[in-house]
Amino acid sequence: MRATIDGTRVRDRLLVTGVVQGVGFRPFVYALARELGLSGQVANTAAGVIAEVEGPAVAVAAFARRIAVDAPPLAVVESVQAEAVEPAGGTEFVILESAAGTGRTLVSPDVATCADCLAELADPADRRFRHPFVSCTNCGPRFTIITGLPYDRPATTMAAFPLCPDCRREYSDPADRRFHAQPIACPFCGPRLRLYQPGTEPRYGEEALAVAHLLLGSGGILAVKGLGGFHLVCDASDETAVASLRKRKDRGNKPFAVMAADLAAARSIAEIDDAEAELLAGHLRPIVLLRSRSSSGIAPSVAPGNPDLGIMVPYTPLHQLLFDQPGPCVLVMTSGNLSGEPIVTADDEAEVRLAALADAWLGHDRPIHVPCDDSVVRIVDRAELPVRRSRGYAPFPIDLPIPVRPTLAVGGDLKNTFCLGDGRYAWLSGHVGDMDNLATLRAFEKAEQHLELLTGVQPELLVTDKHPGYRSRQWALRHAAGRPVVSVQHHHAHLASVMAEHRHDGPVIGFAFDGTGYGDDGAVWGGEAMRATYDGFERLAHLRYVPLPGGDAGVRNPCRMALSHLRAAGLPWDPRLPSVAECTGAERDLLAAQLEREIACVPTSSMGRLFDAVSSLAGVCHRVGYEAQAAIELEGLAVADERGGYEFALQGEEIDPAPVLAAVVRDVLAGVDAGVVSARFHRAVAGLIVAEAERIRTADGLSTVALSGGVFVNKVLLSATCRALTEGGFTVLRPHRVPPTDAGLALGQLAVAARERKEGTACV
Repeated sequence: MRATIDGTRVRDRLLVTGVVQGVGFRPFVYALARELGLSGQVANTAAGVIAEVEGPAVAVAAFARRIAVDAPPLAVVESVQAEAVEPAGGTEFVILESAAGTGRTLVSPDVATCADCLAELADPADRRFRHPFVSCTNCGPRFTIITGLPYDRPATTMAAFPLCPDCRREYSDPADRRFHAQPIACPFCGPRLRLYQPGTEPRYGEEALAVAHLLLGSGGILAVKGLGGFHLVCDASDETAVASLRKRKDRGNKPFAVMAADLAAARSIAEIDDAEAELLAGHLRPIVLLRSRSSSGIAPSVAPGNPDLGIMVPYTPLHQLLFDQPGPCVLVMTSGNLSGEPIVTADDEAEVRLAALADAWLGHDRPIHVPCDDSVVRIVDRAELPVRRSRGYAPFPIDLPIPVRPTLAVGGDLKNTFCLGDGRYAWLSGHVGDMDNLATLRAFEKAEQHLELLTGVQPELLVTDKHPGYRSRQWALRHAAGRPVVSVQHHHAHLASVMAEHRHDGPVIGFAFDGTGYGDDGAVWGGEAMRATYDGFERLAHLRYVPLPGGDAGVRNPCRMALSHLRAAGLPWDPRLPSVAECTGAERDLLAAQLEREIACVPTSSMGRLFDAVSSLAGVCHRVGYEAQAAIELEGLAVADERGGYEFALQGEEIDPAPVLAAVVRDVLAGVDAGVVSARFHRAVAGLIVAEAERIRTADGLSTVALSGGVFVNKVLLSATCRALTEGGFTVLRPHRVPPTDAGLALGQLAVAARERKEGTACV
């Protein structure tokens, strides 16, 4: 029997967990309690939000029900735990100061400026008119400014900005949408915009914006401070400016992202369907990969050789202000860093590290506590396919199908992200980058410490890739401090990642297709068909091994990979083939000797390298300046062609690409367009997957297929494969919340380690 005062009043204490801090949850609780005539209190704690409500039993029950279903738009309620407590009487409902302590709550990612704040930004009568830092409980920075928990202003980088009387009044009023909005600021008490240009005095506020507009309109390159770091910015229609930025940054041919002034401007430069438009203009605002219009007016150097553009629209007030004067309506907006280094976050650091890249710096005095690059997403069959999961997504957790002990999975060395897990939650970090320099390793370490702080996870176990040379692995071994370190095979981790994001706990037919992964036999794997669970895997089939001549040199030169594949398939190096013609006589002679004597030739089963070879054979791309360039350009040329087709051969556990290569050679020599060759090759790979899945289903009875690895970033391949598998009666687990690239490895490592190793077991 519940305790009461007069037989009608009851009191419940509710612990609400999830993303419930910094999203207007306490004002919502306050308003809900007042609406239902309840007294009590609410407070933030390190474990979540705790609300105590007292009143008639029916009203208390309604409160417990509605606290989850009517939550604010940015809130994500994971659980509501209620217990009856002794009634205390009273008629008021109050919001208490936050309480420290142990526990766990989920931190909101940074989100784009909301419509209400944008209206204030544009309203000359509003006191936040043209204020570059306008925000409220429904928008603005979160993850990148948090220095501790619970999430209150003293535990953010806004602690250094005392509130003015007007802001203090809003901050303290539960009826105001800025109630306890930690980044709250106005022109009188908030951060200040600053532009620095060598040889001149710093400019502030509107004067800084005016100079920025002038620079961008006259072909200058500007370093602009965003939510998670600096961008390098220039007019995307100015070929001279874009080419200059590409040269300064030593970018090669890797595409630049662009920011369009609004959705209409984005539509003027790219083909955008409804699903893509919704993602572009939503509150996450990632970079979305879209097909460029031929008459876009975008400078050729923005995305040379690539039919797609990476487009985003403004997600901060400062971005909006960059477009509010006559001038460019599309800006190049690429990460503010030297190639291979982490994004720059601090103003003084930017003026040093970006000195050779920018003509001026537009920054401000609100510190960024943790770097966070822009996320990159593409839409495939109206569903998201993440390419880089960072701003807007991190650090929101993935709910797991299996419980894990407190664990740190360190991921791989390319596109590194790491993952913390405990219980049924896994937290993937934002994008760290390629672990090939000291600056990135330091960024990894700082980000890992920050995520431990936010999640409360104190790892008891570390997990790495099996590759002995990975710097991420070496970091884990150096920092183990007596904790067990376990190793997970690269492609097993790929498959476990997509299984975990779908909460699938059972065997799958797995296809792990990528460029490079350390195999259990010491070879470079990457074209694998497996039977996989979290407990282990069986390699059922793989692309036939071919030599990877010179290791990284073979990766950088697809024409060499093409010649290696031709030799392995018993096909001549016909000088009429574009890949053969690309290699000089001396290069061919050296390559022939290298392959004949097996000098520096690691065997590889990589599907990514086969894409490179076909791209070069078709005359598309022979030398690459960035990862997967040859495959990306081959995909971009694919046309709708149903004539003819290529087929792989299966010899035991080996998938033989020789028939495909012979057909490619015949078509190329017959003058068939590269777009048709591309379409036929993509169809062949999709057909291979379906045929192998059907063979394994017949033998094993499995009907769930998991697809992972960087090759499945390919929209043409992923769409064709999923469609054919679904038509064949298979359940398809495809990447949706976590990238299929090495950026998703850490989640798979975590899931495998949860089941593969018993407590105290070390396997290094």
